[in-house]
Amino acid sequence: MNVSIRLLQAHELATADYVFRLAFGTLLGLPQPTEFAGDAAYIHHRWQTEPNAAFMAEVDGKLIGSNLVTNWGSFGFFGPLSVHPEFWNQGIAQRLIERAIACFTEWDTRLAGLMTFPQSPKHHVLYQKFGFRLRFLTAILAKSVRSSQPLPPGSRYSLLSEDERTQSLKASYQVTDAIYEGLDLTREIQTVEAQGLGDTVLLWDDAGLAGFAVCHVGVSTEAGSNTCFVKFGAVRPGNDAGSRFEQLLDLCEALTFAQGMSRLLAGVNTSRDEAYRRMLARGFRTETIGIAMHRPNEPGYNRPDVFALDDWR
Repeated sequence: MNVSIRLLQAHELATADYVFRLAFGTLLGLPQPTEFAGDAAYIHHRWQTEPNAAFMAEVDGKLIGSNLVTNWGSFGFFGPLSVHPEFWNQGIAQRLIERAIACFTEWDTRLAGLMTFPQSPKHHVLYQKFGFRLRFLTAILAKSVRSSQPLPPGSRYSLLSEDERTQSLKASYQVTDAIYEGLDLTREIQTVEAQGLGDTVLLWDDAGLAGFAVCHVGVSTEAGSNTCFVKFGAVRPGNDAGSRFEQLLDLCEALTFAQGMSRLLAGVNTSRDEAYRRMLARGFRTETIGIAMHRPNEPGYNRPDVFALDDWR
């Protein structure tokens, strides 16, 4: 079998999306595997953001798998990684991971991560071959939102002037860099705005930007129907970080309601114990559990003193 790995092209996105849903749906034993993830979407917008870090596996001109790599400054992750079930256990996933590792090397990524199934030793062994190590569980939690206070002025990136956006992006980097040196979500904020995926909420206080959350909203985003999904959120570390985190969650709930959604979805690594417990106290309940794997085996920003939300799926 002659397998080639190359960059995914625009006209191949629909096929890559089909194989992704088929692979995950088959693995999970769904009656209709291609209905995996419903009307949420992952492939198209990630390709548009970083087309030179989106890879496909091909056999005899047929797309049989793909992997997309994400760059958040000093941190990066890959996924969804998928291979057509007819080609499982033939080393194709390893070839796709090799290309992801090459991206991390090119970007000088300080810490690489991924999220996988906690109950699957097969996946753990695969990623361990590339130096990834098992860390803490990540809980994907959801909460029903039926009402909320209005969003305050200046709290939505989409409604800012160009100058205000520029200053907000600089301030967002100051927040993430304080959590983990070089962590940078500015491109993620710009992607959500440019592709119409949702909005970014901004929490301000007397010291400046206290926190922000990059949110996908609705169909054909990573959220799906009737859902506001926090792709990433964080608050400035230090004294009163817990209170700032609560205020940021208030803004996420307000955005959910303002956008006509009734479900707020967010992930939190359980190493951030206080953040996790505060979410449970607010009525969030776990829908899915994954496990974070790190390369090298160090905490990164998955630490007890960090109040952040993210999802590396």
